[in-house]
Amino acid sequence: MRKRPVLQMVLIGVIGLAILIPIALVIPWFPSNGSKQAGNVRTLYTVLLLTTIPIFVLVETVVVFSVWKFRMRPGDEEKDGPPIHGNTRLEVLWTVLPAILILSLCTYAYTVLHSNEASKTSEMTVNVSERQFAFEFSYPQAGGKTVVSPVLYLPKGRPVVFKIRSLDVVHSFFVPEFSEKIDAVPGITTTLRVTPTRLGTYPAECTELCGAGHSLMRATVYVVPSATFRSWLSSQPANSAPPIGTPPSSANQAGVPGAATTPTAGASSAKSAAPAGASAAGVAGGKTVFTGSAACSSCHTLGAAGATGTIGPDLDTRLRKDCATAASKRIRGATLQQCISTAITSPYKYIPSGFQAGIMPSTFSHTLTSTQIQSLVTFLSSATK
Repeated sequence: MRKRPVLQMVLIGVIGLAILIPIALVIPWFPSNGSKQAGNVRTLYTVLLLTTIPIFVLVETVVVFSVWKFRMRPGDEEKDGPPIHGNTRLEVLWTVLPAILILSLCTYAYTVLHSNEASKTSEMTVNVSERQFAFEFSYPQAGGKTVVSPVLYLPKGRPVVFKIRSLDVVHSFFVPEFSEKIDAVPGITTTLRVTPTRLGTYPAECTELCGAGHSLMRATVYVVPSATFRSWLSSQPANSAPPIGTPPSSANQAGVPGAATTPTAGASSAKSAAPAGASAAGVAGGKTVFTGSAACSSCHTLGAAGATGTIGPDLDTRLRKDCATAASKRIRGATLQQCISTAITSPYKYIPSGFQAGIMPSTFSHTLTSTQIQSLVTFLSSATK
């Protein structure tokens, strides 16, 4: 057996391949395949796996065999070993072949990337706005209508281009079943293309550490039949609340949930107070903003909105108490409505006990319209105890 080193190495290599390849192919490394792009990525991964495992086994086989075969034996402690200079042909071979292999794999990977990023005819645009700690999805429609939703609805089989932006820090947009991910960087708009191929409900996640509430920054993705998607889209109200981060064209914006019939004061003014009898439209609009555009429900608990967040204060039990404390210190204004308005637009003027600065976004004064802020004030002042 000692005179057949090649046979020994081949035997070790076959055993290694027999163990590693089934393990690599049987283990479900990826979630379910939910898009055309995911299929391309899966194929690329399989090709890389089947190419690199034999190389890994070959290299490790030679290393292990060499360590065992040419180990020092008793009596060899003071010997220098045979004077081997090298093998030019072997050195050229193990330089050229890996270079060709790497170039081939890189070329194939580039073709997959180019195919996944290529624009498609009749693709649908979905704008994705991200901020601490929420997603918002808007669907531009003909006639100036924009449908805004905290959840993502997509029609099966139709190409979609996501235009993604961040309003504060670096985030990312990732749906594991789509096998596509891209960062959301403040100041620029990034794009991601997906063609959903499988009906189902999937999670959308932020995979960039973006603050204390990062783990809660998730949204739900529904891939539905085309007819169901069209029905959902047409059922959404016209001129819904504008996407977060959209500059207001005026203090009063028609069609925004909770809009007043007369111009409201600026969002940054703590003097804007809700009327004593909060209108049903104002309360409903504020609840929409709370659970949607502003995504307050991801951090706060509020029974009236079905919110159970624990990052920020429990509004059911703390809001009025904290406002009373702030008022005694002449912070946030004298009335409950003034206090809520200031807490939204300038959250760090007063920080409730047990919490710290840097968690609640301080950008609502320019990412929400004054009408949306007033709707929130109306809703919270009527919903809290």
